[in-house]
Amino acid sequence: MKAVVYEKYGPPEVLQVKDVEKPVPNDNEVLVKVHATTVTAGDIRMRRFDVPRWQWLPARLYLGIRKPRRRILGMELAGEIETVGKGVTHFKAGDEIFASTFNVNFGGYAEYKCFPEDGLLAIKPDNMTFEEAAALPSGGITALLMLRKLNVQSGQLVLIYGASGSVGTFAVQIAKHFGATVTGICSTANLEMVKSLGADSVIDYTQEDFTRNGETYDVIIDAVGKLPASQGKKSLKKTGAYLNILSFSASLKTEQMLALKDLVEAGKLKSVIDRCYRLEEMVEAHRYVEQGHKKGNVVITVAKDNNSGGNA
Repeated sequence: MKAVVYEKYGPPEVLQVKDVEKPVPNDNEVLVKVHATTVTAGDIRMRRFDVPRWQWLPARLYLGIRKPRRRILGMELAGEIETVGKGVTHFKAGDEIFASTFNVNFGGYAEYKCFPEDGLLAIKPDNMTFEEAAALPSGGITALLMLRKLNVQSGQLVLIYGASGSVGTFAVQIAKHFGATVTGICSTANLEMVKSLGADSVIDYTQEDFTRNGETYDVIIDAVGKLPASQGKKSLKKTGAYLNILSFSASLKTEQMLALKDLVEAGKLKSVIDRCYRLEEMVEAHRYVEQGHKKGNVVITVAKDNNSGGNA
């Protein structure tokens, strides 16, 4: 099968399309034919080994000391189950799924990927394409868990810094679903897009410093990790809560995938797709995401006979 492999850390050019062995599912696993995957900020950091100094040693041990231990990146995907192990009971061949690869050594940048039946995968929302579903797990789960951690409630004032990124676009929509009044912070080019997601107000950070307008919020989320905490907390109410994505970690569970699926099928959540690339264009896709200006998600179409799988 074809896969995008990297043998060393470095710029986008270290990514190469190669023939690798097609995986075979164990008794408790399913084999997924990948239709779409994404390029996330996490993929960029792993490819170039870009981690804070205090995380250097544990990151090296996890990712690989001299070269990558996990040669195929890709944190999320959507596709169709081709075969199932003899012990699998909850899925069958032909099921269309979306999945996070975080607990299975990544590997979304390939034509096939195996998952344990009880892994982070779920039936794809029926009103989403494969491309849209592939973008759900990483940004969607992160946004959902950040809002849950801060216990966002109906009637609260919530500010999302970086509202036009992957996590930010999902956070705006989920916060609105929770009943919050949402202010999104983004650049000039993304104001209308963030408004279209349901934000009650938007602020162009290139034109206005929100910390100086006198407004205060119950919750402030930095969805891109670019807002110094000392600055962001200036606009918190006395009982307010602040959370930076760089200091956030959580345990991923299938329940979270199902919660996203329910929101999508209820018409409360959608994926924002900036650009789509082919698997063979992975280097170009990484170059684009590395610039730091993507809107929502950048998707990679993997299967050549890719079917939309939906009408969204």
